[in-house]
Amino acid sequence: MNMLGSRCPLPGHARPSVLICLLIVPAAFLTYPMFRTLSLQLHSAIMGSYVSGTHSVVFVNCPNEQIARDIARAVLEKKLAASVNILPKASSLYFWKGEIEEATEILLLIKTRTSKVPILSSYISSLQRK
Repeated sequence: MNMLGSRCPLPGHARPSVLICLLIVPAAFLTYPMFRTLSLQLHSAIMGSYVSGTHSVVFVNCPNEQIARDIARAVLEKKLAASVNILPKASSLYFWKGEIEEATEILLLIKTRTSKVPILSSYISSLQRK
């Protein structure tokens, strides 16, 4: 009789397997990003290869070389990027108030982790406001 009672739940009570599923499924969804990141890093370390989607290049236009150098140093000091390339005198054509304008700018190529792009973008915006 004891075995029968353990196999058949009482009326109005959920089966233990249903409760376990209700706990495991949300936990899996909540931890998926962490496990995906860890598995990508493990794959990169073992295979010695680059994994798509983990690194990004951010393009930033600067009005002059001094501002470009200041931004590059600030980003590197905050450890928001692995490296920054400063490309001198990029010619830019763009629309401004209905007219085509032309300017010479300094282009920064900032190499960083994709996960740091939002923080990097906010940080550069805050530097420009100063």
